[in-house]
Amino acid sequence: MKAAVLRQYDETLENPVYVNFEDVSDPTIKGPNDVIVRIGGAGVCRTDLHIIEGIWRSKVELNLPHIMGHENAGWIEDVGTGVTHLKVGDPVICHPLITSGHCLACRRGDDMHAEDSEFPGINANGGYAQYLRTGARSIIKLPKTLAPKDVAPHTDAGLTAYRAAKKASRHLLPGDFAVVIGAGGLGHIGIQVVRALCAAQIIIVDRADMALKLAHECGADFSVKADGGQVEEVLRLTGGKGAEAVIDFVGEGDAVSQGLAMTRNGGYYYIVGYGGRIDIPTIDMITSEKTIVGNLVGTYAELIELMALADQGKVTLATKEYRLEDANLALHDLHHGKIRGRGVLIP
Repeated sequence: MKAAVLRQYDETLENPVYVNFEDVSDPTIKGPNDVIVRIGGAGVCRTDLHIIEGIWRSKVELNLPHIMGHENAGWIEDVGTGVTHLKVGDPVICHPLITSGHCLACRRGDDMHAEDSEFPGINANGGYAQYLRTGARSIIKLPKTLAPKDVAPHTDAGLTAYRAAKKASRHLLPGDFAVVIGAGGLGHIGIQVVRALCAAQIIIVDRADMALKLAHECGADFSVKADGGQVEEVLRLTGGKGAEAVIDFVGEGDAVSQGLAMTRNGGYYYIVGYGGRIDIPTIDMITSEKTIVGNLVGTYAELIELMALADQGKVTLATKEYRLEDANLALHDLHHGKIRGRGVLIP
């Protein structure tokens, strides 16, 4: 099969060629619960750039050459002997993890904390290819309304945004405010989820005009340009108190301290993006009673919930399509902020 293969790290992301388009061996069924998916779309994620930089070497066992791509959807190509609920040709979306189903975390549906797992695209070969090996427990059948290429980024970007926005929606009441920092690949999904799940007013903060325009199309009530005065503007919009919930899809630079400053006393700061640090005097935590919540990729059940919203037309992805052989162009466009929403590779 054809695949875009990472053969060397690039810590500065300055090389014109990140991955090589080449022939590799097809993935094969290894166990009775394995599934081979013919890729219809593979999302291009900022995590892929971090993999190219070598950041993930300290977090997981990642060996080169490596096929990235952890946001995958397509059609069933082959199944193991133990798989009876799927047939060849079924359109599907893949939860990003392959889990055994035997550990306590799996039994509780807490996929991301499973004791025995593989993460295609991270520590196993992923979907920057024509075919992908995954597990039957990871597969969700798609309704006829959803094409694989249109929903593939939901398996990480959408699912992560959904998990954070769902948490926030549980305490956001009519008249409350939700601030979304970053209206890019994840943020534009988060806005739609907040809008679908609760009646809070949504304030978007971003430095890019293209992202702010997309945010309004997705349902934001107010937009704030991140030009240095964003904290003051958010406080003005919220009557000087700050927002009941702040969802930070940036998580680096000044976004962290500013996001906390935008959070009202007793409010919740949801951190999704990463790269920065949280440094708060304990007395400030005590007197403000703010709650800081970390967010990882969501569960299998939450991906089903997100697909229900997508099926109803309440959450849609802004995507830019690239051919698989143009993976380098897609990755460079992502690095330089040229993609509106999410990039998708199509074999």
